[in-house]
Amino acid sequence: MNNSEHLKSFIDTLEAKTAKVGVIGLGYVGLPLVLRFCEEGYTVRGFDVDEKKITALTKGESYIKHIPSEAIKGFVDSKLFTSTTDFAGLKDMDAIIICVPTPLTAKREPEMRYVRETAETIATHLRAGQLISLESTTYPGTTEELLLPKFEEKGLKVGKDFFLVFSPEREDPGRKDHTTRTIPKVVGGITPECLKAGSALYGRVIDKVVEVSSTKAAEMTKLLENIFRSVNIALVNELKMLADRMGFDIWEVIAASSTKPFGFMPFYPGPGLGGHCIPIDPFYLTWKAREFDFATRFIELAGEINTSMPYYVVTKTAEALNKDGRAINGSKILILGVAYKKDVDDMRESPSLTLIEMLKNKGAVLDYNDPYVPNLPPLREHDLSMSSVPLSDETLASYDCVLIATDHTDYDYEWIVKKSRIVVDTRGATGKIKSSKIMRA
Repeated sequence: MNNSEHLKSFIDTLEAKTAKVGVIGLGYVGLPLVLRFCEEGYTVRGFDVDEKKITALTKGESYIKHIPSEAIKGFVDSKLFTSTTDFAGLKDMDAIIICVPTPLTAKREPEMRYVRETAETIATHLRAGQLISLESTTYPGTTEELLLPKFEEKGLKVGKDFFLVFSPEREDPGRKDHTTRTIPKVVGGITPECLKAGSALYGRVIDKVVEVSSTKAAEMTKLLENIFRSVNIALVNELKMLADRMGFDIWEVIAASSTKPFGFMPFYPGPGLGGHCIPIDPFYLTWKAREFDFATRFIELAGEINTSMPYYVVTKTAEALNKDGRAINGSKILILGVAYKKDVDDMRESPSLTLIEMLKNKGAVLDYNDPYVPNLPPLREHDLSMSSVPLSDETLASYDCVLIATDHTDYDYEWIVKKSRIVVDTRGATGKIKSSKIMRA
């Protein structure tokens, strides 16, 4: 086939809904995408190295709190969705979407092992007519420099024999005002034919596709989105510390500033950055920028401020305990919330985990409560082996300090303040409560 024939054949299968879609990585990004394709009647196969996930999915069970099991089970029962740890099935897929993690190393450099290994696996099974889309957040140039050479080693020509695009994920776990379908999808292709194929794929399941000129532009789009948030969060975190020293409430100031109908967008301080994107993605660009002798000073300064926030919280906790005649060493502290943001069960890069470790290292006796996280499983950088303790009048009163790290809406903050000895609030959750027990951090 020539390039137009492969492209036409691919688009024809999409229109007929006979195209088979493979999704590699069945986490917070991959699983919602699986369901979106199934909702439109496409046959989808999920691939993951985690056997526990595959076992759960095969039974129609969800392991992500905001995704109901019923949504999965219906598609499993109808045979639209299957999942496996056997990647040999990639050869049968018409479209392959990569949704694997892209964390940082201990030296804050990109950890590309998962993308690289996935690309090598795909290359083993690559055939003519397939589309491969990378959604994992990464530095500009990854698709072209890392994936493309591995695929062309097979003797296939990009844009003619196979199609390669980058389309950044834009999932925001727990959000209800936007869905996978309604969030516009940015797509950049290696060639114009690749772009047409990628737009045709996502256009079947996403309301609006935004085409950009290259995979680099698409990769940079995602980084800009998250760097924008990182820098602005760092700004309000710095202002929070200044406001504390000057004796006023930064949350009150943000609320007042938010009444301006133009030129202002509210961002909120906290105990540090969490989630897979904002604490990590900016450093992908700072790393790549060094290749061009360019220092991304603004990004790195924001990273320094945000990374320092758990230390600030620990200092404020020590100050609160000191006012009560106690030291951190030996004090019983209850952490409220270990998810990285409210009303989700996502613990990736959660500052709460760092706070727990820092306070334990200073001799505190730590427990936590989180209605969304009953147990703390081993994570890449943390292995705390803790379980959520129940909240009651008696348990709250038994702690020397209660530290609000995640502002879940499930919490009754007035009751918590009333029954607690000291409350350290890192989220402004107790903003309307007047009490000498509260220490803002």
